[in-house]
Amino acid sequence: MKKFVIILTIIWTVLPGYSQDSRYSRQRLPIIDMHLHTGFPHELPAGAPALCRPEPCADSLAATTDPVLLMEKTREAMDRYNVVKAFLSGVDISDVHAWSEAMPDRFIAAPFILDPQDIQPEQLRKAYESGELQGLGEIGAQLVGLPPTDPSLEPLFQLAEELNVPVLIHTLGIGPYLPHFSSASGNPLLLEEILTRHPKLRLFVENAGYPFRDEMIAVMYQYPQLYVDVSTITWVIPRTAFYDYLEALVRAGLGKRILFGSDQMVWPEKIGEAIEAIEEAPFLTEAQKRDIFYNNAVRFLTTDAATEGNAATTHR
Repeated sequence: MKKFVIILTIIWTVLPGYSQDSRYSRQRLPIIDMHLHTGFPHELPAGAPALCRPEPCADSLAATTDPVLLMEKTREAMDRYNVVKAFLSGVDISDVHAWSEAMPDRFIAAPFILDPQDIQPEQLRKAYESGELQGLGEIGAQLVGLPPTDPSLEPLFQLAEELNVPVLIHTLGIGPYLPHFSSASGNPLLLEEILTRHPKLRLFVENAGYPFRDEMIAVMYQYPQLYVDVSTITWVIPRTAFYDYLEALVRAGLGKRILFGSDQMVWPEKIGEAIEAIEEAPFLTEAQKRDIFYNNAVRFLTTDAATEGNAATTHR
């Protein structure tokens, strides 16, 4: 994926204060959002409240389901907080292309994978080789009852490793209320088989595998190519629970492999809430915040040999 690496190298040469709209973010340093969507993975009614856990709970923020308005509100939030790049996926890949055309050079375009049986790896290969796509996932197969070890996912991991494509996977204990969702199939220990078979796979786990703290730490210790992003746990669970979990990962020495991700779906206001959750974390130094917001993503995305690069930087 030499072309992909060259493109990324150009992207990361932006000036430190770069923004699509300097009215909002002249004083903000750039942020890379490694988890952004063009919509919800299944149909939601207009005005649906934002997700929250644990029940009983309530969030007054209403969903923006109009696709044009959703894109514009997302653009405004990205401008306001100086989000200069985002890993963008959607169930309908045409939406991803539409956003990429409307905001050129702003996104790492990726397909959202629910049922891997619907995906033809050779078509994906052509899209990566042409530059039409640059990322893979979110792989949300857990939402339909498939663990990451399901054989139907193996061709996707093999292709991503071969082409050096970054992969986002939903592997954690929480998700939408769907009939086939299984918390047990989200245990990060299940990734060990994949990481052993694909040592150069550039893989990151959404929501940092919450709430499997010890399992997530163990797998990250053993497999230095593995990163995590913070996703919805910045806003869907109590802030105290998020801080306990994040601090445990940082105290375990994994602060160089935590990526910022808002997991914006149909509530674009959550981008700002996710960013503020990191900014207000009392246990993070300014250097650690910059790592999460930007530096770690640059390292993750631009390292040619994932294992070697991550191993060299993990304990810096």
